[in-house]
Amino acid sequence: MAEPSLALRLAADALLLLHALFVAFVVFGLGLILAGGWRGWRWVRNPWFRLLHLGAIGFVTLQAWLGAICPLTIWEMQLRARAGDATYAGAFVAHWIERLLYYRAPDWVFVLLYTAFAALVVASWLWVRPRR
Repeated sequence: MAEPSLALRLAADALLLLHALFVAFVVFGLGLILAGGWRGWRWVRNPWFRLLHLGAIGFVTLQAWLGAICPLTIWEMQLRARAGDATYAGAFVAHWIERLLYYRAPDWVFVLLYTAFAALVVASWLWVRPRR
């Protein structure tokens, strides 16, 4: 059996992967919806897919407006702290954007970006209407 700190690190890494997949779903989902509307892909009009996508960006945007940190980030950091690993402060996306792009921005910038992205997702319901 693995030592507890290794198991905690693996669980934290799994949450990090889940978080990255969530972000990819939100970001690439909109691109696929728009491309699918243009190319005539029927699956992008699936109402369950569209509701899930809208709910995902809605949740992110609401968190940003409330100044809340994503629960996945909180859980990951708790697991890392319990495992004795280094943790990071703030939100997942802000941390990784800074890490990947060396870009720092005030929280209001991310609120604005999330809100604008959510507006695009809502607009995609008009451009590429889901099936009834």
